[in-house]
Amino acid sequence: MRRPPGAAAADRPHPGPDHDPDRGTDRGTDRGTDRPSGAIVVRLGELLAERGLTLTALAESVDITLANLSILKNGHARAIRFSTLTAICQALDCQPGDLLRWQRPD
Repeated sequence: MRRPPGAAAADRPHPGPDHDPDRGTDRGTDRGTDRPSGAIVVRLGELLAERGLTLTALAESVDITLANLSILKNGHARAIRFSTLTAICQALDCQPGDLLRWQRPD
């Protein structure tokens, strides 16, 4: 359910037990016991460079906003839809494993 613009903060639901007010996000990758074993690394920048493409050109060809692709490229995405992954892989002529890698924890 969407709230009308200007809805009071008290009208908004509590963000949940894993919310980190200092970062404005949920924890899960940066802190102690909340840290998963390993991390998924997005190689979008490398694939674009190998193909001589810009993020802007990719955004236009797959009809995804530049902002959302930038979030993905910079490793700030928390999830990716299969439809988005499919569109990126089609545009870059790659497999999902070329775009996403699992990195062992330090």
